[in-house]
Amino acid sequence: MTSLNTAPISASLKAGEANLHAIPLPEVYKRLETRPQGLTQTEVQERLNRFGRNSILKVKGKPLILKFLSNFTHLMALLLWAGGVVGFIAQLPQLGFAIWTVNLINGAFSFWQEYKAEQATEALLRLLPPYARVLRDGAEQSVLAEELVPGDLMLLAEGDRISADGRLVEASELKVDQSTLTGESRPVGKTEEAAPRTGMTRAEVPDLVFAGTSVAAGVGKAVVFATAMNTEFGKIAHLTQNIADAPSPLQKELDRVTKVVTALAVGIGFLFFVLAVSVAGVNLAAGFIFAMGMIVAFVPEGLLPTVTLSLAMGVQRMAKRNALIKKLSAVETLGCTTVICTDKTGTLTENEMTVRALWVAGQKLTVTGAGYDAEGQILAEQQPISAPAEGELRQMLIAAGLCNDARLLPPTDGSNHWRELGDPTEAALRVVARKGGVNLEAESIRTPRLRELPFDSHRKRMSTLHQGLEGTSVAYVKGAPKEILALCTHIQINGQTGPLAEDIRAQIVAVNDEYACNGLRVLAVAQRTLPPDLGVPRPETVECDLTFLGLIAMMDPPRPEAAEAVQKCYHAGIRVIMITGDYGLTAESIARNIGIIRTYPTQIITGPELEKMSDAVLKEHLGGEVIFARVAPEQKLRVVTALKELGHVVAVTGDGVNDAPALKKADIGIAMGVTGTDVAKEAADMILTDDNFASIVNAIEEGRAVYANIRKFAMYVFNSNMAEAVPFIVMLFSRGGIPLPLTVMQVLAIDLGTDMVPAIGLGAEAPEAGIMNRPPRSRQEPLLNGPLLARALLWYGLIESVAAMSAYFFLNGQQGWPGVPLAQEGTLGYRMATTMTLAAIVATQVGAVFGCRTDRTSVFSIGLFSNRLVLGGIAFEIGILGLLIYVPFLQGVFNTAPLGWVEWAFVLAWIPIIFLLDELRKALLRWQEQHAPNAVPQK
Repeated sequence: MTSLNTAPISASLKAGEANLHAIPLPEVYKRLETRPQGLTQTEVQERLNRFGRNSILKVKGKPLILKFLSNFTHLMALLLWAGGVVGFIAQLPQLGFAIWTVNLINGAFSFWQEYKAEQATEALLRLLPPYARVLRDGAEQSVLAEELVPGDLMLLAEGDRISADGRLVEASELKVDQSTLTGESRPVGKTEEAAPRTGMTRAEVPDLVFAGTSVAAGVGKAVVFATAMNTEFGKIAHLTQNIADAPSPLQKELDRVTKVVTALAVGIGFLFFVLAVSVAGVNLAAGFIFAMGMIVAFVPEGLLPTVTLSLAMGVQRMAKRNALIKKLSAVETLGCTTVICTDKTGTLTENEMTVRALWVAGQKLTVTGAGYDAEGQILAEQQPISAPAEGELRQMLIAAGLCNDARLLPPTDGSNHWRELGDPTEAALRVVARKGGVNLEAESIRTPRLRELPFDSHRKRMSTLHQGLEGTSVAYVKGAPKEILALCTHIQINGQTGPLAEDIRAQIVAVNDEYACNGLRVLAVAQRTLPPDLGVPRPETVECDLTFLGLIAMMDPPRPEAAEAVQKCYHAGIRVIMITGDYGLTAESIARNIGIIRTYPTQIITGPELEKMSDAVLKEHLGGEVIFARVAPEQKLRVVTALKELGHVVAVTGDGVNDAPALKKADIGIAMGVTGTDVAKEAADMILTDDNFASIVNAIEEGRAVYANIRKFAMYVFNSNMAEAVPFIVMLFSRGGIPLPLTVMQVLAIDLGTDMVPAIGLGAEAPEAGIMNRPPRSRQEPLLNGPLLARALLWYGLIESVAAMSAYFFLNGQQGWPGVPLAQEGTLGYRMATTMTLAAIVATQVGAVFGCRTDRTSVFSIGLFSNRLVLGGIAFEIGILGLLIYVPFLQGVFNTAPLGWVEWAFVLAWIPIIFLLDELRKALLRWQEQHAPNAVPQK
């Protein structure tokens, strides 16, 4: 046998592949330079050299060490490293070590939280089978899947996972589970017959099979035309790998905050260095140390670890609401989501197809019960029919139940529900047969199956041939009502088969339309007794002159909580867009039923239509209500990309391999925890443990609360900055006459010690009432806006500054000042004075933490002691202060000294003072809002 030239195959991969499905079988072998006996080993080796191995190439990512180091080299981390250096320069090594330790702990914590977030490619590789069966040199062989080449003849059987893209050349009752590519769990019938692609997505083409999918039933042979990265599977891997991670809104905002804080701290430090040298007359070395003290005072060293810990707490709260967060930054991203692109099946629906209505012989019947349990009845005029069913109803139930490849699995340990194996629609048909008292197992023995003509999207129907009585055979047919009805010439009524009159045909069409308008998926069922001289059964010879049996209407019921969740999104200013692999009318009925679609007519864009649409036109359609149906992976990715280009913060749900690119591209990728593939879960930022759309909305509510709480504790940690800076300013403008009332190490004790735990407590505040009745926050709104900084520095900060300086002078007054000079550095009196300043700032921070819990609402209205973590933080804060003051070793480090009960009474009196002053401010704001014209009261 002569070796074949591989050049034509190369050409087909780039051009001919587009119409490979439409050419006849002899042309397939010719086009791919192969033969029915398969390739020779020499040809295989030549093609391996030309095309490479059949394996998914992994794009070289960022080395792990660089990922680790990136947590220590962002702007805030660099600022903290610089702060530590300043401590060493200022001959305060304990300060330098403290700041560096905080930086190391925070960076390590962040790295550990996100260590396993990027493993989508490894999951893709696990889906590819290690071995494949092929025909080479006329003999069946088992070879490594990575050794498959274009032109190889793959042998397919039930249970096999397909290793490469192929064109079928033989198929017998072949069905393929393509859910990894399409997201839809229904097995798809495949045939070797050439088929035009008109109006079909690539996955719907009946004579093509794809890598990463699996054989659900039947057997077949396929000629490989694409391997490795040229397969549909490889294209998804390429899309997933080449989507760069973008920083979250919070990461961008923290970067901006860091820049502002850095500029502010360095600017103030430089200004006071100049003033210290020129106004106070201090030498350059002392001026530098003074400036460094100002910088340390204005840098919120505790902000970054507090944000990190608050996000981690948000992760824990979301986990209790069935949302597992993989990336800390995703917590806050949820809060500013403006669009949710959601799947339909299993997310918005129960993923349990249920028959609701029947039409048989001119009579409408209803069906009770839900899911795959047989609990329920068939009702005629609200009265149960007697089981087992008889006449035309029985015949229709038998036909629908035998023209069927699904199975029902009984409850297992730990479950009370029956489950389906196979197409959910076909499982629903078996359930309704059981409700009608039909024993399908006995019927399949009485009339065993001879052959199947599988469903395909071109015919829109499926047929099975069965051995009938007295040597006859019968065909049972089910499918789209209009297609089935067009093939019917007779109908069965009252036990008699007669011609299908036009008035009855019109009645059937009307009933079908009525069911469809009510959001039901409708199947028609028919049968035909086959002539003995039929020959080889083919669709055109079997599916004609049919006898119409009836209509079966069913639906995958929406989750009970889905409509309420969608309504919450509507009030929260969040759009919901359905992107599904299912058909448009089915998607529309569900979308309208739960409130995603509210306008008429519905705008439904299919995958083939989207393929021909320009980006500009797509963005126009995205301005209104729209459903995307029968979409391919790259099309879903394209929709997400367009939404992001329009300025939206996009959340995307998904469960299949096909969803991985869109999940990774989205601002927040949400994978299904129950039905999701490993690929989807590892490409996502969040995993739903219950696959429920309502859990997404709950997570968004938590995300909004997290951002609001971040602002609360950001304000809280900035409160003390003014009080920390004022002592340095007082010393400066007194030209050294007033010894520094607060040391640099005491500043650090506040920022990294006493402030942190109460700030974390603020991160545990429950979502405020009405938080989901506001639009998503603008991405342009800064975390530290003018009102927040004014309240932190010019309200709380000034009160705390007054408290701090009054405490300093009160202690000196207790020692005889102004009759004697102020206590000088190095004396016990000086250490007691700085301790009073420190204790006063901590005391006012205790009062301020209550005030920071709300903006305008009185804290008494939400419960003064309702946040136990805040109360625990206060106890911790006071405990730390006590250790700093009374432990001898810490006294030496932080320049403190014990205080008496009079001094403590003065300090602790500031707790209710600042709290009550803030309550007065809030009351005044509420009064102004109530009396302002056209004002809307705020909470």
